[in-house]
Amino acid sequence: MKIAFLGPQASFTQLAAAQLFPDDELVPVTNILDCFAAVEKGDADKAVVPLENSIEGTVSMTLDYLYKTQNIRIEAEAVMPIAHHLMIHPKHHAEDIEKIYSHPQALAQSFHFLDTHYKDVERQEFSSTAAAAKYVSEHPDLKKAAVANQFAAHLYGLKIIHRNIQDFEQNHTRFIVISGTGSAYDNNRLESLGNKSALLITLPEDHAGGLHQVLSVFAWRKMNLSKIESRTLKTGLGNYFFFINVTGKWLPTLYENALEELKTINAKVDFLGNYREFLLKS
Repeated sequence: MKIAFLGPQASFTQLAAAQLFPDDELVPVTNILDCFAAVEKGDADKAVVPLENSIEGTVSMTLDYLYKTQNIRIEAEAVMPIAHHLMIHPKHHAEDIEKIYSHPQALAQSFHFLDTHYKDVERQEFSSTAAAAKYVSEHPDLKKAAVANQFAAHLYGLKIIHRNIQDFEQNHTRFIVISGTGSAYDNNRLESLGNKSALLITLPEDHAGGLHQVLSVFAWRKMNLSKIESRTLKTGLGNYFFFINVTGKWLPTLYENALEELKTINAKVDFLGNYREFLLKS
């Protein structure tokens, strides 16, 4: 199978994809939209994309494309601890740094360290941590540094000058596996954290008590919600869709009745799948 992932090589998403699909072809793509497009067009069988970070929150682009891309389902979810390192080209020294590159979330997750040790050094956002490391490697005459993972330092021949610079030890990223089929994914080599379901819910209009109506459908059935995230529909102020995670195994009668009740209040419901959650290694 071909598995698309947010590239380039040595991105955190690749590390996740390599553990989820150790025997398949991993194909790096430029951005999250390209991951969805690769699956939608059949250029890849599945794709691995980041959904949420424990420090910086939800990756809004992933939610937006889950909503916009037709016939996309979630097959699995995986949680991976994240460790950031500051790295430079071997010909330079720590005191030489004039600019620091990385993905905006990695810069935010390392904000306090960078603000303490490199307060006056300019920071520039890159499409991924690996892209930042690759750029530093390819421009040895520039006194630049990158915030990326250890695999990126090894792959691109960079020298790590500060390890584990993330501001919080409990830094984890949640990834999802998407496909056009939603077939069950399983991996006996990975530790399972349980089951959950994902739904996208859109209300017909913004009105008082609308979200309460939606939540009550789950509440009286004692269905545990582990995530509720609102995103703008980009059609005007006050217009949102909701991404909801329900924990536990799929119980057909209970869940199907819940979906039917949501439809009675004229809510548009897109069921993204019931799937297993796995724990990965950093």
